[in-house]
Amino acid sequence: MSGAMVTPRGFDDYSPYSALSDDELMKLAIDRSLIEDNNSIGSIQSSQPVDRQPNYQPNQFTTRFRLPSATRHMYDFPRANPNPANPHPNTSPANPPSADPIIDARPLVTVIKNGDLKALKEIVKCNPMSLLVPNQEGWISLHEAAYYGQKECLKILLRAHPGMVNTCGSYNQTPLLLAATFHHVNCVECLLDRGANPDIANKDGETPLFKACEKPNVEIVDHLLKYGASVHKACVQGETPLHEAAGHANVEICQMLLEAGAKLNAINNYVMEPFYVATQNGGVDVLHFLISKGADINSQARDGETPLYEASKNGHKEVVELLLSHKADANRTTKSGLLPLHVAVQKGHFEIVSMLIPATCKVKVQRSGISPLHLAAEHNRDWILEMLIEAGYDVNVQLAEDRSKMYEDHRSTALYFAVTNSNLEAANMLLEAGANPNLDMFNPLLIAVRQGYMEMITALVEHGANMNASIPTHPCSFPAVVMLGMKYMHILNYLKYLMSNGCDALSCFDCTYGSKPHPPLKTSRRGSVFGETLHYITDEDEARRNTCVQFCEAISDPTISHWAGPIIDVLLDYVGHVKLCSRLIENLDSYRDWAGIKVKANPTWQLPACPSLAPRRAPPWGLMITVSTATCQMTS
Repeated sequence: MSGAMVTPRGFDDYSPYSALSDDELMKLAIDRSLIEDNNSIGSIQSSQPVDRQPNYQPNQFTTRFRLPSATRHMYDFPRANPNPANPHPNTSPANPPSADPIIDARPLVTVIKNGDLKALKEIVKCNPMSLLVPNQEGWISLHEAAYYGQKECLKILLRAHPGMVNTCGSYNQTPLLLAATFHHVNCVECLLDRGANPDIANKDGETPLFKACEKPNVEIVDHLLKYGASVHKACVQGETPLHEAAGHANVEICQMLLEAGAKLNAINNYVMEPFYVATQNGGVDVLHFLISKGADINSQARDGETPLYEASKNGHKEVVELLLSHKADANRTTKSGLLPLHVAVQKGHFEIVSMLIPATCKVKVQRSGISPLHLAAEHNRDWILEMLIEAGYDVNVQLAEDRSKMYEDHRSTALYFAVTNSNLEAANMLLEAGANPNLDMFNPLLIAVRQGYMEMITALVEHGANMNASIPTHPCSFPAVVMLGMKYMHILNYLKYLMSNGCDALSCFDCTYGSKPHPPLKTSRRGSVFGETLHYITDEDEARRNTCVQFCEAISDPTISHWAGPIIDVLLDYVGHVKLCSRLIENLDSYRDWAGIKVKANPTWQLPACPSLAPRRAPPWGLMITVSTATCQMTS
């Protein structure tokens, strides 16, 4: 056979072999002949083309892929027609051969995976170009051999195609990187011996050395360093192999890297040094080693966090102990102004807090604008709260203005945090230590009342909470505790307790309209005090702030009006003669059994000597009130 191979009639415009030389075409023809006539490796389907039949359906267990255009011709051989009387399909220019033949690639992968050297040698002999066909990930046969750790397969493949040793997959993975990633030491050594470049990185910038440090493997690191792998190449996150080795607490690899010239103070994209990364994972031994090599134990990351801060945050007690023993500075703040003590309290690391308290300067804490007490109360760290109180931290210190503004209600004391969390134990600790319950913009007593938490109310009142505190965003002409407490079923007992402890009952009957007609109730008024969270005054609140709510308006709210009679009845026990306004009279007249309550406002009615022991009339809805001098309980 001489000259160019003659293509079947009608295929001239579509021939996939036009780019091949005569010798290449001759070899392909011989290969095809060997496959069809001798069937010497019929079991190896990867060297055979799949018939392009219209109804062809791949086996569900078969791995299949489309060949790139540059390699399709390897499988698209001209086939001899066994029956000339029955022409081969697709022989018309109007119906050219398929542009995307689908090839079954699984058997070749299976041969490599199983280490079937005999079958692999036959493929190399009969169809060596098939070894260069990539799969969907861009892997060729050499990648597969490195992935499966088949060293002998690597040798055969590299003898056939020595130039493919540094072939990269779609993710820029070389066979060497795969071998290093999956700890195939023999394959790494084989590839390096045959010219593999140890510094080709994948798309994340990770080199084989980086991968060997990421999943620490001393032997692979040693081989790579011997073949000149760079210890300075960083991944896209800026981390070097030393960062990875330190982060995985591998002292031996760290020593090998430093001896090879790695920079001890190299920083990643977050300005973290290898020593800092080691503290994140609690590697005490590697920290000892790095300190001995001169690592900066007080280096700061981009956000200002130090190794001590990082160890305190992650609860690495032994690391904190090590750092403090080497004079790590416990008073370096982050860019947000926090100290290691702050984060240890926040995370609830009791033992670390006990180590940091004596090492932390209280002046530094004060300058930070937030006390560890605030964080202990906010996160319900009661044991730590007690420790801090015993250490002398001021229970009345307030948040700095900028930190207070981070909260919608502009809270400022640790006591407020405890009350908001309904943490009675913490609140009692703070109150007994001298916490003032009247420092916050919104009095903690109002929070306790809103929660309906009687034990908390009692604790605050006994320690001097202001019974007549107001709500800045909801000004009213009577005590705010009365307004906030109206929605609870135990309102009568609650009112008795408040009135007996100095709450101003008389102001509830001070109405600007008196016996005159009242304006219509604004029941749709935005932000009803019975359903809105307390928050700081904003410009949007100005109109509402300038409107003072009166008792008669609040008690006429549809959600409260069914309690109007009993509430007025209790309040009258604590005042002398008062003149009821027209709206209160309307409320009392709305239920006939409440008519007698108006008698208390009459000048002829005499106030009982002890309101808490005054005889009670049964409420109209069948509830009976039992009263004692200590507590008031309502039972049905």
